[in-house]
This record gives sequence, structure tokens and C-alpha cells, in this order.
Amino acid sequence: MSDAPVTGKRLLFVTGTRADYGKLEPLAVAAQQAGFVISFFITGMHMMRRYGETRLEVKRFPKAEFFEFVNQREGDAQEFILSKTLLGFSDFVHEHRPDLVVIHGDRVEALAASIVCAMKYIPSAHIEGGEVSGTIDESIRHCNTKLCATHFVSSEAARARVLALGEAPDSVYNIGSPELDTHARPSGVTIDEVKRRYDIPFDDYGIVIFHPVTSEADSMGAQARALFDRLLASGKYFVVILPNNDPGTESIFAVLETLPKDRFRLIPSMRFNYFSELMKHAAVLVGNSSAGVREAPFLGLPSLDVGTRQNNRASAPSIAAASAFDVDAIDRFLAEQWGCSHTSDQSFGGGDTAQRFVEILREHSYWQRPAQKVFAS
Repeated sequence: MSDAPVTGKRLLFVTGTRADYGKLEPLAVAAQQAGFVISFFITGMHMMRRYGETRLEVKRFPKAEFFEFVNQREGDAQEFILSKTLLGFSDFVHEHRPDLVVIHGDRVEALAASIVCAMKYIPSAHIEGGEVSGTIDESIRHCNTKLCATHFVSSEAARARVLALGEAPDSVYNIGSPELDTHARPSGVTIDEVKRRYDIPFDDYGIVIFHPVTSEADSMGAQARALFDRLLASGKYFVVILPNNDPGTESIFAVLETLPKDRFRLIPSMRFNYFSELMKHAAVLVGNSSAGVREAPFLGLPSLDVGTRQNNRASAPSIAAASAFDVDAIDRFLAEQWGCSHTSDQSFGGGDTAQRFVEILREHSYWQRPAQKVFAS
């Protein structure tokens, strides 16, 4: 057997949202530079105009193939989206069988890809398994762990959870969190360029990202109203990245539409390097996005984790937590943490995740696993 590292394998990255693409893109770049052939299966929110039609952002990736699939209409139930994606992705890989499918996280698009790969014995790699959150996303993520062949986790705690699910130790790699690679390097744009591109008139601003929680869909409107009332009362300025399309999102949009435009700049989506630069100059981050518990601590940006969506996912000195209805906690955070800077937390890596990912893929042993998984006890 040749001692030369593996190269030339065809890697298919499945992406359904702006969030998962921000994590997959650094891995795809490094893999392409190492000689792997890159393609993307683009679906989910990427295909929806309301959420910024971010498929166009994915298609800026150089020298890759792109395959687009519309898997939903506005308001479709999650199980309907799952079933439609199963059919579409199954048809796709029947015609285009990749050497490895790279799947991220906990969305229904990821679950559909994991199921198809398991049924067809197509090698699959799950990114950021073993995380906890406290919503249906966590259950989907653990399902993906049991379906996927190999696992690239972001921390030792996540690795321990994957092993507890019966995965073989030699199939679980702790490489850190991929999006930190982007934040660790210069964004390539200035904050003035970011503000011009996205028409942001504020110099001193906080960032807000507040997504629906599927198990709390009935109360999301009340939660959003309570949170944004406090932000409004603060007298401060905010850039609001619009929520995802999970059940409950309409109630959040109804609140966002009432906000004064001179205080709140609403943006459907941002290019990831522009978002990185925006975070690097923000005063705080508020909401329930993983950015608040993963990326903000890495950048030393104080963040307020609102509600249950990121329960138990991460802890750092820069993270505060509060219910959307906890007036005192929200007011105190905005008064005490606005504009503060914390030491960078590197619990989830130091910005070299993509290189570690590629080093593993270049090993011949990675590609020599048996097709059938077994429970490791």
C-alpha cells in the first residue's frame, strides 16, 4: 500500500441553513486545498427568499459542484420536510454516489441525509455530535450519531457522550468547533464595509438572534415580546439577525415587525466573514443562538443566553443566562456587560479545526472501516 496520504475522494457536504454552512465551509476549504473533490447538496432555508436565499452564498464556493433541492414551503411541518428531504436526497445519491457525506448537527435535513446514508451504506461523517441543548434538536443530533459512521466532535465532553451512545472510540475525533476557524483569522473586510453593505447606521450596537424553540412554539410570541420590550427600554441600538423557520417563527416575526427602525436593524442573513467582523465590534450578543454560547465566548464578547434553546450546551465567564421574562436579569446584563471584553474561551478549540479534520481524512485507516457499524461497549 502506498504511504502517500489519501486524496481525490469525493466529499459531499449537506447544508440546509446559514448556520451549518458557517461550520461546514472551513472544512470544505481545507479539504479542497488538500486535494479532495468538493460538492454541496443545498436545501432547507437556503432556498427560501424570506431567509435571504443563502444558497447564493454557498454557490460562491470556488471550483465545487452544487446540487439544489427545494424541500419545503413556508409553514410546512417538520415531519413533512423530513419525508420530502428523504426522498430527494435518496434520489440524488442514487445518481451521484459520493465517497463521503459530511453532515452537521441537528436539523431535519441532516437527519434525512443520515438515514439515507445508513440505509445505502454510504460513508458519512457527523460534525458536532454529542452536544446537549434541551430541545428536539438534541434528540435529532443523537439520532444522527447512531446513524453516521464517523464523528467529528467539538469537545471532550461531547466525545464522552458519543462514546456513551455506543460508538467505537476509533471513530470519534475531537477536532474543535469549525466556525472558530473563521473567527480566529482576519475577516478580510472592515467594520465600515460591513456597515455599508448591510446598511447598519449604528456605531455602538448589540447583536440579537432569537430563534423559535420547537417545544415552546405556543409561547414564542410572548417570549419575543418580553425580550424585545427590555431591549427597547434600554435605549440602546441593535442589529437583529432574523430567526430560522422552525415552528413558532411567525410569532417572533410579528414582534420584530413592530420594532422601531431607527433602533433595530433587521437583517435576514449575512455572509459569514461579515458576521464575524460584526461580532468582533459588537457590545454584546443577546438571544438563543449557538453563536452566543460558542462563538461569542471565543471572541470574548459578553452574551446573554435567553431561554432554554441552548440549555447546558456550554459555560464560560462571558455567558449570562436568563428567561425571556426575567426583567431584572436582562436589564442588569445590558447595564453591566455592554461593551465589556472577556478573555477568549478556547474550550471548543483554537481555530485549527479544519486542518485537524483534513489530517484525519488523509489517513488510509479512515477509509478502511467496515460498512456495518456495531455497538461498542
